[in-house]
Amino acid sequence: MNPIPRRTFLRGVGVGLALPLLEAMVSTSAKAARTASAASVRRFVAMNIPLGFIPSNFFPENAGGDYTLSPYLKLAEPLRKDFTVISGVSHPSVDGGHAAEKSFLTAAPHPGSRTFQNTISLDQYMAQRIGDATRFASLTLGERSLSWSANGVSIPNERYPAKSFAKLFLTGSAEEVAAQKRELEDGHSILDTVLDDAKAMEPRVSAADRRKLDQYYTAVRETERRLVKTQAWSDRPKPRVDAKPPGKFEDADMIGYLRADFDVIRLALETDSTRVIALSGFDFGTVPKIKGVELGYHTLSHHGMNPAMLRQLEVIERATLAAIVDFLTALKSASDGESNLLDHTQVFIGSNLGSASGHLTTNLPVLLAGGGYRHGKHLAFDKTNNYPLPNLFVTMLQRMGLETSAFASSTGTMTGLEMA
Repeated sequence: MNPIPRRTFLRGVGVGLALPLLEAMVSTSAKAARTASAASVRRFVAMNIPLGFIPSNFFPENAGGDYTLSPYLKLAEPLRKDFTVISGVSHPSVDGGHAAEKSFLTAAPHPGSRTFQNTISLDQYMAQRIGDATRFASLTLGERSLSWSANGVSIPNERYPAKSFAKLFLTGSAEEVAAQKRELEDGHSILDTVLDDAKAMEPRVSAADRRKLDQYYTAVRETERRLVKTQAWSDRPKPRVDAKPPGKFEDADMIGYLRADFDVIRLALETDSTRVIALSGFDFGTVPKIKGVELGYHTLSHHGMNPAMLRQLEVIERATLAAIVDFLTALKSASDGESNLLDHTQVFIGSNLGSASGHLTTNLPVLLAGGGYRHGKHLAFDKTNNYPLPNLFVTMLQRMGLETSAFASSTGTMTGLEMA
């Protein structure tokens, strides 16, 4: 029997939603090749919860492999062997309270200072090295951007899950595709012009300005590289998914946003549209649309041990953990070669604050799931003299197949974290 054509679309108004990649669309030899190659593909998802969790509810009391699940982590009991809890870690010299969110994936010191200059984020470091293998080198999703370029410039984020879905899976008309190509071609001509203009200035500038021009050339080359890649992908059909686009959400529906983002992330990983994703947390200035919550999320984080405020904060944090558990469960349920998507995806979940109540940037809550590690443990480091979290970043980079021995303020790989 001949395979079903892979370009089969469901036609709607203005766009076409492609069908999922069915087994009937793939030849026997292609199926075998896809199964063999799936095991070698490694993926990475990072998520920051900017207000963290109540420490006593998140961290287990004892360490090791026989630790007792904390009140929050009991929600993840079916996945116990699929994640590692890490305590007593922080980014050295990263302070500044809420400003520390800028350093969540960079570990750049003193993000609250006036002279702060950020550095490349972990996800973008990965994307630079493996991003050419997929349509999108990386995705930056959520309320704020966690992603920073090599020059310390913030990568634009996509807040709305529906727009992320459209970018990944919806195909426009022939006229829209042609217009996109023209924009790309115009981009090339603009880059050529500005680069020529910059080079013409070199004989007339100082050494300091030449350094600035070198940084400018780097930025131009990175932009051109992205344009070339986008142009190369523009003629290829987008992947096929059997899913409806996310709907619209009220700004206060933070859990609705989170679950929709997780759905988009799962689809992006399943279709190999990207292998690197960063997701930021919520707009914590609003009153969350969650039953039992009457005060603003940020207000509740400064609870002062007020029992009524703590109860409302627990409702928010449990709903957040429940969404995370459902996401991890969905990844584990998705086959990937001879294993599942969770085994091939490192999911790094944490916060830039160890205690939002005091704006403390030490003792950060960290959960590492999937990725092919020996999980099922609580790695407990010194709560007074914290272990450097960038060591975990080095381990995760190596797990992605990247040859590196350092990242930011790391001192090596993470102690106690072993590969499966």
